[in-house]
Amino acid sequence: MPTVSRVLNGRSDVAAATRTRVESLLDRHDYRRRGGSVKPPAPVIDVVFHELDGAWAVEVMKGVARVAREEGLMVNLTESGPRTVPGQGWVDAVLAQRPTGVILVVFDLSARQHAQLTARGIPFVVLDPAGETAEGVPAVGSANWNGGMAAARHLLELGHRRIAVVGGPPSLVCSRARLDGYRSAMDLAGIPIDPALVRSGDFHVEGGYECGMELLRLEDPPTAVFAGSDLQALGLYAAARELGVRIPEDLSVVGYDDLPVARWAGPPLTTIHQPLAEMAEMAARMVITLSRGADPVTLRLDLATSLVVRLSTAPPPRR
Repeated sequence: MPTVSRVLNGRSDVAAATRTRVESLLDRHDYRRRGGSVKPPAPVIDVVFHELDGAWAVEVMKGVARVAREEGLMVNLTESGPRTVPGQGWVDAVLAQRPTGVILVVFDLSARQHAQLTARGIPFVVLDPAGETAEGVPAVGSANWNGGMAAARHLLELGHRRIAVVGGPPSLVCSRARLDGYRSAMDLAGIPIDPALVRSGDFHVEGGYECGMELLRLEDPPTAVFAGSDLQALGLYAAARELGVRIPEDLSVVGYDDLPVARWAGPPLTTIHQPLAEMAEMAARMVITLSRGADPVTLRLDLATSLVVRLSTAPPPRR
């Protein structure tokens, strides 16, 4: 029993394999802590990114920090590396610390990790899920399909027909949803999509630059590009400058996210506003609700996206 007690109280002097076996038994028997002998959760919200992506991550942290200040909690920031499921080392650390709650950004948990955190009474919420979340897992996202459709529709209304798209990693559900929204807008307008105009990027500047160079060097290049992120749009800007292509006179560009840098780009970037800080705030509030033993109003919340028109889009040039 001393080992079980150490696990229950979040002690660090327990081997990872032993902790896993104890947590598995607790979960199998649906054990829940009772009484006041177990130390309370640490006053911390643990936020886990697979990579810290500059301005995007800053917007997320703003939302979490806003709620943490109100609740008198600290925020712990973790970068776990290029994977969509956290490593066991992170899980062991969280089980030992037992924070108030966990927010997984573009992440999900394996079934085993889910069971481990649940057995310890550590609530978690997935923010901007990488894939389809398991039943009963709380998640906060945004209307990615609507955003992709709004971006393409804006360009169509300006008169563009050769509209390229630089999406994000196909493995991410948000990337696929934005691409599907773009395809739907094109289909509804009766405009066939040239496969040569569809590219998959990485949501980073470098990926946008590389895809932009490929697209703008085509024999029949696009007159407009929908980039799946603002950072990719900035990469497109760099490619256009290098090739002597003017924005928006020769090429219109629409980004996605509406990061602060978008309004200061040259020219200011038309983009889809994704309310990252608000999404993070809702995820933090959901975690705190769960930590108090209450049920959130809904387990899945998708916030609205909206088109922000600036100076990077215009009618297509005459050819």
